[in-house]
Amino acid sequence: MHGVATAQAARATGGATLTWRTLGLDAMASMLVVSLRRLGRTGFAAECQWPRLHPLNDRAVAVAHHPLLMVESTRQIAVALERLHLSAEGPALLEPVSVSLGLRSRSWPSERGSATDVTVRVSVSDHATPAPGLTGYRITAEYEHAGTPFGSCTMRMARPAPAGPPCAPAAAPLPALLHPPAAVVGAAADTDVMLARAPQGRLAIMPRDPAHPVLLAGRPARLPAAAVLEAARQATLLNCGMTTAAVAGLRVELLAPVPSRGALVEVAAEPGGARVIVTASGRVAALCTVALLRA
Repeated sequence: MHGVATAQAARATGGATLTWRTLGLDAMASMLVVSLRRLGRTGFAAECQWPRLHPLNDRAVAVAHHPLLMVESTRQIAVALERLHLSAEGPALLEPVSVSLGLRSRSWPSERGSATDVTVRVSVSDHATPAPGLTGYRITAEYEHAGTPFGSCTMRMARPAPAGPPCAPAAAPLPALLHPPAAVVGAAADTDVMLARAPQGRLAIMPRDPAHPVLLAGRPARLPAAAVLEAARQATLLNCGMTTAAVAGLRVELLAPVPSRGALVEVAAEPGGARVIVTASGRVAALCTVALLRA
């Protein structure tokens, strides 16, 4: 059914039909972007379908979609852009190194049926194309549902850092780790929890599901930007005691590889939100900010 809907959406918008293989996904179930068309030299339009039963969403009659669906949609749009429009020499295989989200909670879509149709206006800037091909760019995606804007995502794409030595955990495996309940960190299920607290009180990124199908697909040795962003979101909610609906913005900047397990997290409250510092192997690996609505 999803494949039929994808083709219908592409025909309705005049966009190129996308497949899960075009987007570099492991399965059709992970596909959020169904069509993409060019509007100008640097402008594009995309159509997305966000399923109510997405793994990150709560299981409820009316579901407010998880904010990371916007991040993953933008990443999938970037993959489609690279493969269809930006890289004449084949897939550039760039990855997000900086992500910034702005969320409008009052207009954020919820779904009672099967999926929410989302339209996206996309602009591309800051191309870096020295030989041998595309090395970086910035994508800005403005999201609408039923004609109402509800959020935006800006993502800076760059080539992966050199492989080098494997990422080492920030600390040796710790005994008696305590994972917080899913509801406390704004997660839909215990398997979505990204954090654990050690006996010393330190907070670390310790995913309960090391093979999470969305956050850690393929069991990466280092955390992708979306997983670091989700860890920062959960850490902030754990620290402030607020709910998911209080989150108005998210931002992450990757400075160094973040290991899949063991990076330490420090949350500092700031006016209007929190600043989250992720350290690995004794150095700052990521800087995050979480904007919160006033109580």
